[in-house]
Amino acid sequence: MDIAEIAKRAQQFKAVFLQHQAAAAPREFPWYPYDSAAAFGVFDRLLKGPHRRLLELAGDGVADVGGADGFVSLFLETLGCKMDLVDYGPTNFNGLRGARLLKDAFRSAIEIHEVDLDQQFSLPRSRYGLVLFLGILYHLKNPYYALEALARASRYCLLSTRVARFAPQGVVLPLLGRIPTRIEDLPVAYLVDPDETNNDSTNYWIFSVTGLRRLIARAGWEILEFMTTGDTRKSDPASQEHDERAFCLLESRHA
Repeated sequence: MDIAEIAKRAQQFKAVFLQHQAAAAPREFPWYPYDSAAAFGVFDRLLKGPHRRLLELAGDGVADVGGADGFVSLFLETLGCKMDLVDYGPTNFNGLRGARLLKDAFRSAIEIHEVDLDQQFSLPRSRYGLVLFLGILYHLKNPYYALEALARASRYCLLSTRVARFAPQGVVLPLLGRIPTRIEDLPVAYLVDPDETNNDSTNYWIFSVTGLRRLIARAGWEILEFMTTGDTRKSDPASQEHDERAFCLLESRHA
């Protein structure tokens, strides 16, 4: 099945998902607030050639790491994938209550596992065809370890994370004043203050594109597809109006 058809079905499933959310908990329940279905539209732009047959990459199973309320896991299960949702209650938006409510509402066979990615962790199974690692990397204290561990446990990875081309504050020079500090060509990451990015203390490392590419390579992955979205000219690690995201398909060198 081509990724364009999968993206179309994700939008159709979204309506059903929202209905189940409304029925599963009171209106004031703190559901994960972001649109998980939108990622499949980005994948439609990212994936090329044989990689567009996403379900073939899934192999024997998929780990949805940082799966929030379970939209991606529940949707891919409808397409025949065996799903493990991996998240951590203390950092999940509602303590994983949402994912468990929806698993029951859908009478789903997905398995929910609590794993602290900021510790030395293991995934529930020793091997997966595909790991989904969407919007998680910059929330980790130890992103190198996490990517390396995933490379040993999966053949493919779909990864997204925030990136930046400029530091959030310029350098003051005599006569010239404050100028932007360009970091996009350096293999670096910027460590944000606890309240600097979305006032969210779980944000840590925002990589430059060059830094992200080097991290991926050193952690044991090959980049098969790569693109960025958002502010691709003046992105920085802190401001909402200059938010840029990298999306990539990776293949493990351990495969």
